[in-house]
Amino acid sequence: MRTIFLDTETTGLEHKLGHRIIEIGGVEMRNRRLTQRHFHSYLNPEREIDAGALSVHGISRDFLLDKPRFADVAADFLDFIRGAELVIHNAAFDLGFLNAELALLDMAPIETVCHGVCDTLRMAKELHPGKKNNLNALCERYGVDNSQRTLHGALLDAEILAEVYLAMTRGQESLIIDLGDERTERGEASRRPAAAGGPRELVIRRASPEEIAAHEKLLAAIDLASKGKCLWLQRESAT
Repeated sequence: MRTIFLDTETTGLEHKLGHRIIEIGGVEMRNRRLTQRHFHSYLNPEREIDAGALSVHGISRDFLLDKPRFADVAADFLDFIRGAELVIHNAAFDLGFLNAELALLDMAPIETVCHGVCDTLRMAKELHPGKKNNLNALCERYGVDNSQRTLHGALLDAEILAEVYLAMTRGQESLIIDLGDERTERGEASRRPAAAGGPRELVIRRASPEEIAAHEKLLAAIDLASKGKCLWLQRESAT
């Protein structure tokens, strides 16, 4: 399954008041790895930008005058997301604007093109009730570097969201995959069983302090996501 992490910047907060999209950014992920494929475009909204929105993203009306309109990039954008799951922070906002733009072109809503939508804001609120769950807060909580995010930008925010999502959803299966990839990168050959009837070599690999710390951090994340139902932690407590 392809996953597209998506973000937009706009002229204001309400598409129902005629505000438009001025930037779209999306990055593709397969098997929990970014593929380096992305979609990015600035857009001429053919209208002024609210001062409040300008203070957030810093994209001026003059900068956008020679940029394409949404109609010019719609086909390429839809081809990029077609059949993929979309992951968006505060999905209702971005989907509202995207569907408003598509409606102006008499095109079907975006939900008819993609495979589904995951809202990481809703996910974060379930994991961290009562806490700040904007993208900056999640970066701090999960140790994701957002030092380049002095202003909002659609492509950069989509890339940051991908890292946050991986941290939020990391589980036991991803740890196994990561360890397997790490051993392959180090050039360690897999140990095959001996021929039938012959002795099997038992190799004991002791965890390093760094691996133990990573394991404990992972268990804490699993316990948080499962609301206290991490069996490994329960077993450790019992013993």
